[in-house]
Amino acid sequence: MMEHVMNDTRDGKSWSLRILDRIERTGNRFPHPATLFAIFALTVVIVSEIVYRTGGSAVHPGTKEVIRGISLLNAEGLRFIYSRMTDNFVHFPPLGIVLVAMIGIGVAEGSGLISALLRHLVLAAPKRLVTVAIIIAGILSHLASSVGYVVLIPLGGLVFAALKRHPIAGIAAAFCGVSGGFGANFLIGSIDPILAGLTEGAATLIDPDITINPTVNLYFMIASAFLLVVLGTWVTEKFVEPRLGKYEGDMEELETVSPKEKKGLIWAGIACAAVITVLLLLVVPEDGILRNPETGSILGSPFIKHIITGIMVFFLVPGLAYGIAAGTIKSDKDVVTHMTGSMRGLAGYIILVFFAGQFVYYFKQSNMGVLLAIKGAELLKAIGFTGVGLLVAFVVLSAFINMFMGSASAKWAIMAPIFVPMFMLLGYYPGITQAAFRIGDSITNIITPMMSYFALIVAFAQKYDKRCGIGTIIATMLPYSIAFGIFWIILLAVWMLIGLPTGPGAPIHI
Repeated sequence: MMEHVMNDTRDGKSWSLRILDRIERTGNRFPHPATLFAIFALTVVIVSEIVYRTGGSAVHPGTKEVIRGISLLNAEGLRFIYSRMTDNFVHFPPLGIVLVAMIGIGVAEGSGLISALLRHLVLAAPKRLVTVAIIIAGILSHLASSVGYVVLIPLGGLVFAALKRHPIAGIAAAFCGVSGGFGANFLIGSIDPILAGLTEGAATLIDPDITINPTVNLYFMIASAFLLVVLGTWVTEKFVEPRLGKYEGDMEELETVSPKEKKGLIWAGIACAAVITVLLLLVVPEDGILRNPETGSILGSPFIKHIITGIMVFFLVPGLAYGIAAGTIKSDKDVVTHMTGSMRGLAGYIILVFFAGQFVYYFKQSNMGVLLAIKGAELLKAIGFTGVGLLVAFVVLSAFINMFMGSASAKWAIMAPIFVPMFMLLGYYPGITQAAFRIGDSITNIITPMMSYFALIVAFAQKYDKRCGIGTIIATMLPYSIAFGIFWIILLAVWMLIGLPTGPGAPIHI
């Protein structure tokens, strides 16, 4: 009987949706994500011994250092596993960021601020523009490092749930903007100076006097941002939502905002303005305390590097103001209760992070990620593509390597010294090479479990569907990855054929 019902529900679906259903079912047959990361970690330990025994090595293109595989099964490797287990967990990058942010978010959510604000915004905003707004916000979140992952993605689910749309579709829309659109933006973000510095270092191998500005990809990034907003909205509303169907779980009704809540929102707005004013006073003046003390710039400043502190305060202070004014916070005990409640919801994520941290650091310690990246880059170099085909192949390689090595700066540090000089000798300015890398680095972010925040996305989705696993997220995000990959590569090809500069003073050809 159950099989008959399942067949009936699938009869009306297109072949593409059926493929995604199959991917989801296959992926969800995998063990629990925490178990899966434990298996990955064990696999790395075993394979590291094989690579070490077979003499696996590669020459780092930047430092010329010989990188060799390191065994984790010998005495030194086993000491690393035993002694670093706690550090691998505690130092896993997203863990501290998430916990600190949730202190402020917990107060804002527990006091009722987020719920009241969302209801107010949803009732006032044109519903047809909600998807567009979420994706734009996701792309803009790159200005502040990891904000989008921690704040915007769960808000996407809450907004869609409030509109009686499937909340996982809201999570997917935010995720595609935050992570799939990592190489696009309307402004310069925190990653741009890092990539530009690596590009300049590689380019000086050919031209010692060359200077690469952080705006080297600005024009292409802006055009890409508009493209991804359109594509992300189209995929969300034409593929993702129809496939997910009607959400049958519990969803909050869109009740009107009460007078007490309106009073709380007013005081929260005042508190928010005060926080922003204080931060501006610390950042905008040339001698601002939170500017870079060495250069006086905002780039590389404590404000940018540790933006998560500002985020916590940004939610905490308005949350307190709202709760006191609306009567939902009457003592310090209420505040701590709200903070505790937010942490309680992260219990499953914390367990998952323990095993994910072991896997990521084992991968790094064994040098397998670096070896894989260098060997893949050398393979593409040996193929000898030219013109648009060369850049397209480079995008594909970057996308493939991104499935195994999450850090954009780490990948570019390895790849730039090979491809930037090689492409310069072929007549291409470094800006177009960096732009191609950023496309590849972005389009597979949303389908690789190696991405640091992937486990967090699974946890967000499980809030609405306990059955969600890695397969669910990959199947949900795959249409975005395919659409972004196809049309972003087309944009790159057209850009090259027309010969448009990728940024100020950044032509296609030297």
